[in-house]
Amino acid sequence: MHLPLAGLLLLIGFLAAPHRRRDERGDVPGWVMVTLMTAIVVAALTPFVRDQLQALLSQAFAMVRG
Repeated sequence: MHLPLAGLLLLIGFLAAPHRRRDERGDVPGWVMVTLMTAIVVAALTPFVRDQLQALLSQAFAMVRG
């Protein structure tokens, strides 16, 4: 069987490359979607709960300071 040079190089590259199983790479689109949705929810709720969040954080810092 006669392979052109490009085909031979492609075959060598494929054989030399480390093989990865699909499940070892993780679910990148899933965690990206969760992060994006969390940021959107926080941004959407911030105008409505800003005062409560500031009071909560102020109280927490006051407790830490003593």
